[in-house]
Amino acid sequence: MQSWHGGRLSDRQADLVEHWLSAPRVLADMSWDQRGTVVLDVDCPQGRMVIKAAGPTDHHIDREIAAYRTVTASLSRTGHAPRLRHRDSAAKLIVVDHLPGELVQGSAVEFAAHTHRDAGRLLRALHDVAHRIDAEWEGNEVAKSLAWLDKPHRIPPRTESALRQILRDHRCRPVVVVPTHGDWQPRNWLADADTVRVIDFGRFAWRPAATDLCRLAAQQWRTDPTLESAFRSGYGGDPREPDRWPMLALHQAIGTAVWAHQVGDSDFEQQGHRMLDDALSAF
Repeated sequence: MQSWHGGRLSDRQADLVEHWLSAPRVLADMSWDQRGTVVLDVDCPQGRMVIKAAGPTDHHIDREIAAYRTVTASLSRTGHAPRLRHRDSAAKLIVVDHLPGELVQGSAVEFAAHTHRDAGRLLRALHDVAHRIDAEWEGNEVAKSLAWLDKPHRIPPRTESALRQILRDHRCRPVVVVPTHGDWQPRNWLADADTVRVIDFGRFAWRPAATDLCRLAAQQWRTDPTLESAFRSGYGGDPREPDRWPMLALHQAIGTAVWAHQVGDSDFEQQGHRMLDDALSAF
């Protein structure tokens, strides 16, 4: 007899969910990658919930737990982010409230100014939770980017050489870091009438605020620059410092191009190479 989750969860994960939720009923499988993290929309006596279950080597669940426990309270309280209901770090499992709304990516409001303005307001609320000085962040990012370049990729040799030179020559300084989402873009926003909500804190970390603008700058804002103005209006300014932004964009571009090649995502890899060209033009 097939299990209620269709074998998508491990025995331990299924046992925990059944203990927490009492006979959940799957409404939809919302997983992005059938081989990776499982995301299930379920109904149960406690209400509608979202189950997120990952494999043993995953580290994003721990980040998401940390985000919900430390920085998302104000957004969750107003219904703009989920509330964490249950967690088990060892089992790589969380249960959060299901939020109403349609995924913004691919919807009629993906390129609407009001969507980006509201997303700017939400991001500012997250960034304003706290801040601190990190003397090691820039050095760690340079090391990560060099490590990415040591992996298999399709970055042209001359471009790789230029990237390595920029990274080696970079003078690292202390930087202000804030709670960041790590993947702030329409695929992690929900639109419900006039309300924008945010989901998926699996890439949460303390970083410079401007890092949360990298995806938008390489995607939607490139298509329609007026969206950037709307976002800045909602955010209340622009966290991108002219002398730091080129290096932040470079780190994002390297990671995107190499990671996408590793997982075989040719469209995302192409975006990564475009990001590299844009980032290098600033040096």
